[in-house]
Amino acid sequence: MSKRIDSTLAGDLYEDAAGVPADVAVRTARVNAEINALQRPRDFFTDAELVDFRRVSDLRGAWLTLHCWGVILLTWIAVSLWTNPLTILLGILIIGARQLGLAVLSHDGAHFALFRSRALNDWVSEWVLSRPLLGAGIESYRRYHLQHHAHTQQPEDPDLPLSAPFPITPASFRRKVWRDLTGRTGIKQYGGMLRGYFARGWLAGLRRIGPNLAINLAFLAGFALFSHWWLYFLLWWVPALTWNRFVTRLRNIGEHAAVPDNNDRLRNTRTISASWLERVFVAPYFVNFHLEHHLVVNAPCYRLAKVHECLIAKGFGPKMELQPDYRTMLSQAVVPA
Repeated sequence: MSKRIDSTLAGDLYEDAAGVPADVAVRTARVNAEINALQRPRDFFTDAELVDFRRVSDLRGAWLTLHCWGVILLTWIAVSLWTNPLTILLGILIIGARQLGLAVLSHDGAHFALFRSRALNDWVSEWVLSRPLLGAGIESYRRYHLQHHAHTQQPEDPDLPLSAPFPITPASFRRKVWRDLTGRTGIKQYGGMLRGYFARGWLAGLRRIGPNLAINLAFLAGFALFSHWWLYFLLWWVPALTWNRFVTRLRNIGEHAAVPDNNDRLRNTRTISASWLERVFVAPYFVNFHLEHHLVVNAPCYRLAKVHECLIAKGFGPKMELQPDYRTMLSQAVVPA
């Protein structure tokens, strides 16, 4: 079997794309046999619309990647030039959100939606978007994430533990936010990752995170070159351990927590309208259009707004789980006992 085949063999998750790897097609066809057949992409969109939504632009993929790192780099430079508590705090918020942006773009890569070439797509996803924050290759996440799309909000969904506890009480939510913003969540999660990497011995652990350490040493050297070595920690790992953990939690709550109907594809996933301020500090790179992503999973993030407009124009709006902002969304997921 050829390495790239017509993606109609892959079933609903990847139908009508330009082509997906054969191994993904086989796995997808297998899990699609278990998907509820009531709501499929063609129930909402024409073939021509699906082809349009799934077009991958190398130029736009490169631009979003450069934009994300450009914002991070410019923030580092600005805070290095005007160092005070206010600029440091603002830098932590901006960079923590862009670190989520790196994950969002890497997620596009997991769906073959970042670059048309699989080799380039996977290389950028690993080395440019994932490894600077202790990530690695995209394939293991891709296999895991496919199960989430095949079984969204069902018992087999590997991400169900993220949404199942909701709604929660305000006191519980405050405790979670406090742990996020004080770094306790991040230390626990990254600590668990590191223990897993070194579980098979120091040599295996160093092989796994050696490239990640090299990238971070380059960051540290850059700060040291301008006599601000300590800002590397304040403007890379403090955001990763605090604000990034908080906005990642908001993302997880917003996507599937306390949804109205776990068995309806228009209502077991949520889309949230995001203001420009929320897009800067909470929801970068169209991550708020999650319902649309679940309907056309390999649509690049920059086409999800168009998917949304199409659904609204066809009259599906009243049937969709839509919220006007993140505060309103939280009022559904966080309720008094």
